[in-house]
Amino acid sequence: MNWYVVYTKPKWEKKVAEQLIKSGIECYCPLITQVRQWSDRKKKIEVPLFNSYVFVQLEESQRNTVFSASGVVRYLFWLGKAAIVRDEEISVIKKWLDNADGADILVESIKIGDAIKLESGPFSNQKAVVQEINNTHYVLVLESLGCVLKIKKKL
Repeated sequence: MNWYVVYTKPKWEKKVAEQLIKSGIECYCPLITQVRQWSDRKKKIEVPLFNSYVFVQLEESQRNTVFSASGVVRYLFWLGKAAIVRDEEISVIKKWLDNADGADILVESIKIGDAIKLESGPFSNQKAVVQEINNTHYVLVLESLGCVLKIKKKL
């Protein structure tokens, strides 16, 4: 069975994942914890790692069953076919999210455009290109995984 990417209505990722699980479809909506500030308080909330995307694992012949969940818009396509995500890529995302709080990241003298190899953490041995550096974070492009990694600086 393949993993496919389902595009959802904005802010519907968790609702769609719940509906798909209830209907017996294996799905994965990676969530991260963020601190949000309102005028009167701060609160930790779980938000999707990928806005408007949920991963579903099912047979090609069952692809239309996801449309029974309200909030599903369409599948994500790549080169005219439904985009397929490899099991290893889903495992890397899960591993990264499980270890995100415990990962120590050491940043040395790095410039935009540098090609680096990550030495520790869930993305160890992955090659990345530094895309952005600012006061609060670094942005790395992991070309082999086709994703962008935003790393918060420790202050």
